[in-house]
Amino acid sequence: MELLQVSNIFLNIEGIQILSNIDMIIKRGAIHAVIGPNGSGKTSLINCMTGYYRPNQGSVFFKKSDITFLKPHKIARLGISRMFQQAEIVQELSVMDNMMLGRHIHFKYSTLQALLFYGKARREEGKHRQAIENAMGLLQIEEFKDRMAGSLPYGTQKRIELARAIVEDPEILILDEPTSGMTHQEKEEIIRAVLTVHEKFIPTVILIEHDMRVVMKISDHVSVMNFGKLIAEGSPQEIQQNSSVIEAYLGSKI
Repeated sequence: MELLQVSNIFLNIEGIQILSNIDMIIKRGAIHAVIGPNGSGKTSLINCMTGYYRPNQGSVFFKKSDITFLKPHKIARLGISRMFQQAEIVQELSVMDNMMLGRHIHFKYSTLQALLFYGKARREEGKHRQAIENAMGLLQIEEFKDRMAGSLPYGTQKRIELARAIVEDPEILILDEPTSGMTHQEKEEIIRAVLTVHEKFIPTVILIEHDMRVVMKISDHVSVMNFGKLIAEGSPQEIQQNSSVIEAYLGSKI
Protein backbone atom coordinates (compact mmCIF):
# COMPACT_ATOMS: atom_id res chain seq x y z
CA MET A 1 0.00 0.00 0.00
CA GLU A 2 1.43 3.38 -0.98
CA LEU A 3 1.99 5.80 1.90
CA LEU A 4 3.70 8.69 0.15
CA GLN A 5 3.66 9.56 -3.55
CA VAL A 6 5.76 12.06 -5.47
CA SER A 7 4.18 12.92 -8.82
CA ASN A 8 5.81 14.76 -11.72
CA ILE A 9 8.07 16.96 -9.55
CA PHE A 10 10.08 19.71 -11.20
CA LEU A 11 12.28 22.07 -9.17
CA ASN A 12 14.16 25.08 -10.53
CA ILE A 13 16.29 27.25 -8.24
CA GLU A 14 17.71 30.51 -9.61
CA GLY A 15 17.54 29.24 -13.17
CA ILE A 16 19.14 25.87 -12.42
CA GLN A 17 17.04 22.78 -13.02
CA ILE A 18 17.45 20.71 -9.85
CA LEU A 19 14.72 18.08 -10.33
CA SER A 20 13.01 16.96 -13.53
CA ASN A 21 9.87 14.83 -13.77
CA ILE A 22 10.36 12.80 -10.59
CA ASP A 23 7.76 10.13 -9.85
CA MET A 24 8.21 7.96 -6.78
CA ILE A 25 6.04 5.81 -4.54
CA ILE A 26 6.98 4.95 -0.96
CA LYS A 27 5.16 1.84 0.22
CA ARG A 28 4.03 1.36 3.80
CA GLY A 29 6.45 -0.81 5.78
CA ALA A 30 9.43 -0.48 3.43
CA ILE A 31 12.96 0.76 3.90
CA HIS A 32 13.19 2.76 0.67
CA ALA A 33 16.68 4.00 -0.23
CA VAL A 34 17.34 6.96 -2.51
CA ILE A 35 20.88 6.96 -3.89
CA GLY A 36 22.92 8.91 -6.41
CA PRO A 37 26.11 10.96 -6.81
CA ASN A 38 26.62 14.24 -4.99
CA GLY A 39 24.47 16.90 -6.62
CA SER A 40 22.03 14.41 -8.10
CA GLY A 41 19.06 16.00 -6.29
CA LYS A 42 18.44 13.56 -3.43
CA THR A 43 18.27 16.11 -0.61
CA SER A 44 16.33 18.54 -2.81
CA LEU A 45 13.73 15.83 -3.34
CA ILE A 46 13.52 15.24 0.42
CA ASN A 47 13.15 19.00 0.89
CA CYS A 48 10.14 18.90 -1.46
CA MET A 49 8.65 16.01 0.51
CA THR A 50 9.02 17.82 3.83
CA GLY A 51 7.98 21.35 2.88
CA TYR A 52 11.39 23.05 2.87
CA TYR A 53 11.19 23.51 -0.92
CA ARG A 54 8.12 24.16 -3.02
CA PRO A 55 8.37 22.52 -6.44
CA ASN A 56 7.68 24.53 -9.58
CA GLN A 57 5.50 21.71 -10.85
CA GLY A 58 4.10 18.46 -9.50
CA SER A 59 2.64 17.23 -6.22
CA VAL A 60 3.49 15.32 -3.05
CA PHE A 61 0.77 13.15 -1.50
CA PHE A 62 0.80 11.62 1.98
CA LYS A 63 -1.92 9.03 2.52
CA LYS A 64 -3.54 10.45 -0.66
CA SER A 65 -3.74 13.99 0.76
CA ASP A 66 -1.87 16.75 -1.09
CA ILE A 67 0.88 18.14 1.17
CA THR A 68 2.89 19.92 -1.55
CA PHE A 69 2.51 23.42 -0.14
CA LEU A 70 2.24 22.71 3.58
CA LYS A 71 4.84 24.17 5.93
CA PRO A 72 7.42 21.81 7.46
CA HIS A 73 5.92 21.86 10.97
CA LYS A 74 2.49 20.93 9.61
CA ILE A 75 3.98 18.04 7.65
CA ALA A 76 5.74 16.88 10.82
CA ARG A 77 2.42 16.93 12.68
CA LEU A 78 0.89 14.72 9.98
CA GLY A 79 3.49 12.04 10.66
CA ILE A 80 6.65 12.65 8.60
CA SER A 81 9.83 13.10 10.63
CA ARG A 82 13.30 13.88 9.37
CA MET A 83 16.87 13.31 10.52
CA PHE A 84 19.19 15.79 8.78
CA GLN A 85 22.57 15.04 7.21
CA GLN A 86 24.36 17.16 9.79
CA ALA A 87 23.32 16.70 13.41
CA GLU A 88 20.80 19.52 13.96
CA ILE A 89 20.67 19.29 17.73
CA VAL A 90 20.84 22.32 20.03
CA GLN A 91 24.38 22.13 21.33
CA GLU A 92 23.74 24.26 24.43
CA LEU A 93 20.80 22.18 25.67
CA SER A 94 20.87 18.88 27.52
CA VAL A 95 20.03 15.67 25.71
CA MET A 96 16.69 15.50 27.55
CA ASP A 97 15.80 19.06 26.50
CA ASN A 98 16.64 18.20 22.89
CA MET A 99 14.31 15.24 23.15
CA MET A 100 11.56 17.45 24.54
CA LEU A 101 11.94 19.74 21.52
CA GLY A 102 11.26 16.77 19.29
CA ARG A 103 8.23 15.78 21.35
CA HIS A 104 6.69 19.27 21.50
CA ILE A 105 4.34 18.67 18.54
CA HIS A 106 2.33 16.39 20.85
CA PHE A 107 2.01 18.88 23.72
CA LYS A 108 -1.64 19.86 24.26
CA TYR A 109 -1.49 22.17 27.23
CA SER A 110 -1.67 25.98 27.11
CA THR A 111 1.18 28.45 27.56
CA LEU A 112 -0.23 29.47 30.94
CA GLN A 113 -0.42 25.84 32.10
CA ALA A 114 3.17 25.36 30.95
CA LEU A 115 4.37 28.42 32.86
CA LEU A 116 2.57 27.43 36.07
CA PHE A 117 3.32 23.72 35.48
CA TYR A 118 0.27 22.28 37.15
CA GLY A 119 -2.58 19.89 36.35
CA LYS A 120 -2.67 18.91 32.69
CA ALA A 121 0.81 20.26 31.97
CA ARG A 122 2.39 18.19 34.75
CA ARG A 123 0.51 15.02 33.74
CA GLU A 124 1.34 15.42 30.05
CA GLU A 125 5.01 16.11 30.65
CA GLY A 126 5.26 12.93 32.69
CA LYS A 127 3.73 10.96 29.82
CA HIS A 128 6.03 12.58 27.25
CA ARG A 129 9.11 12.02 29.38
CA GLN A 130 8.26 8.33 29.56
CA ALA A 131 8.12 8.14 25.75
CA ILE A 132 11.46 9.92 25.58
CA GLU A 133 13.03 7.60 28.16
CA ASN A 134 11.90 4.63 26.07
CA ALA A 135 13.51 6.04 22.93
CA MET A 136 16.76 6.91 24.73
CA GLY A 137 16.91 3.43 26.19
CA LEU A 138 16.41 1.86 22.77
CA LEU A 139 19.28 3.91 21.31
CA GLN A 140 21.45 3.51 24.42
CA ILE A 141 21.82 7.22 25.17
CA GLU A 142 19.96 7.38 28.51
CA GLU A 143 23.24 7.80 30.41
CA PHE A 144 23.74 11.14 28.60
CA LYS A 145 20.31 12.63 29.29
CA ASP A 146 21.61 15.36 31.62
CA ARG A 147 24.74 16.14 29.58
CA MET A 148 25.02 19.10 27.20
CA ALA A 149 24.45 17.68 23.72
CA GLY A 150 27.35 19.64 22.21
CA SER A 151 29.86 18.01 24.59
CA LEU A 152 29.22 14.51 23.23
CA PRO A 153 30.99 12.67 20.38
CA TYR A 154 29.64 13.10 16.86
CA GLY A 155 28.34 9.53 16.63
CA THR A 156 26.42 10.00 19.88
CA GLN A 157 24.98 13.28 18.61
CA LYS A 158 23.66 11.45 15.54
CA ARG A 159 21.95 8.90 17.79
CA ILE A 160 20.45 11.78 19.77
CA GLU A 161 19.03 13.25 16.58
CA LEU A 162 17.62 9.86 15.57
CA ALA A 163 16.00 9.52 19.00
CA ARG A 164 14.56 13.02 18.71
CA ALA A 165 13.07 12.11 15.33
CA ILE A 166 11.40 8.96 16.59
CA VAL A 167 9.85 10.62 19.65
CA GLU A 168 7.71 12.56 17.18
CA ASP A 169 5.94 9.20 16.59
CA PRO A 170 6.07 9.51 12.79
CA GLU A 171 4.63 7.14 10.23
CA ILE A 172 7.55 7.93 7.90
CA LEU A 173 11.10 8.50 9.12
CA ILE A 174 13.40 10.22 6.60
CA LEU A 175 17.13 9.72 7.18
CA ASP A 176 19.48 11.96 5.17
CA GLU A 177 22.89 10.22 5.17
CA PRO A 178 22.71 9.04 8.80
CA THR A 179 26.21 7.49 8.69
CA SER A 180 28.07 10.42 7.11
CA GLY A 181 31.27 11.37 8.92
CA MET A 182 31.21 8.27 11.12
CA THR A 183 33.80 5.65 11.89
CA HIS A 184 33.12 2.05 10.88
CA GLN A 185 32.05 1.18 14.43
CA GLU A 186 29.75 4.22 14.64
CA LYS A 187 28.18 3.25 11.31
CA GLU A 188 27.46 -0.24 12.59
CA GLU A 189 25.86 1.20 15.73
CA ILE A 190 23.61 3.65 13.87
CA ILE A 191 22.51 1.03 11.33
CA ARG A 192 21.60 -1.38 14.14
CA ALA A 193 19.67 1.47 15.72
CA VAL A 194 17.84 2.22 12.45
CA LEU A 195 16.85 -1.43 12.04
CA THR A 196 15.62 -1.58 15.64
CA VAL A 197 13.62 1.62 15.21
CA HIS A 198 12.16 0.29 11.96
CA GLU A 199 11.08 -2.91 13.65
CA LYS A 200 9.71 -1.50 16.90
CA PHE A 201 8.55 2.06 16.19
CA ILE A 202 8.37 3.19 12.57
CA PRO A 203 7.51 0.73 9.81
CA THR A 204 8.40 3.05 6.90
CA VAL A 205 11.85 4.58 6.36
CA ILE A 206 13.24 6.70 3.52
CA LEU A 207 17.03 6.42 3.52
CA ILE A 208 19.54 8.60 1.68
CA GLU A 209 22.94 7.00 2.02
CA HIS A 210 26.29 7.01 0.18
CA ASP A 211 27.60 3.78 1.68
CA MET A 212 26.27 1.26 -0.84
CA ARG A 213 27.03 -1.70 1.38
CA VAL A 214 24.67 -0.23 3.95
CA VAL A 215 22.01 0.41 1.30
CA MET A 216 22.23 -3.07 -0.17
CA LYS A 217 22.19 -4.66 3.28
CA ILE A 218 19.08 -3.07 4.78
CA SER A 219 16.90 -1.67 1.95
CA ASP A 220 13.79 -3.25 0.47
CA HIS A 221 13.61 -0.93 -2.54
CA VAL A 222 16.11 1.46 -4.14
CA SER A 223 15.56 4.55 -6.29
CA VAL A 224 18.57 5.93 -8.16
CA MET A 225 18.96 9.59 -9.16
CA ASN A 226 21.44 11.31 -11.45
CA PHE A 227 21.47 14.95 -12.60
CA GLY A 228 18.06 15.57 -11.04
CA LYS A 229 16.37 12.65 -12.77
CA LEU A 230 15.24 9.22 -11.65
CA ILE A 231 17.24 6.72 -13.71
CA ALA A 232 16.41 3.39 -12.08
CA GLU A 233 14.26 1.69 -9.43
CA GLY A 234 14.11 -1.82 -8.09
CA SER A 235 15.28 -4.24 -5.45
CA PRO A 236 18.88 -3.96 -4.19
CA GLN A 237 19.77 -7.01 -6.28
CA GLU A 238 18.29 -5.46 -9.44
CA ILE A 239 20.06 -2.16 -8.84
CA GLN A 240 23.42 -3.90 -8.45
CA GLN A 241 23.03 -5.35 -11.94
CA ASN A 242 21.62 -2.25 -13.65
CA SER A 243 24.12 -0.99 -16.25
CA SER A 244 22.86 2.62 -16.06
CA VAL A 245 23.38 2.68 -12.29
CA ILE A 246 26.83 1.13 -12.56
CA GLU A 247 27.87 3.70 -15.14
CA ALA A 248 26.37 6.71 -13.35
CA TYR A 249 27.19 5.96 -9.74
CA LEU A 250 28.52 2.64 -8.57
CA GLY A 251 31.38 2.30 -11.04
CA SER A 252 31.45 -1.47 -10.62
CA LYS A 253 29.29 -4.28 -9.34
CA ILE A 254 29.19 -4.62 -5.57
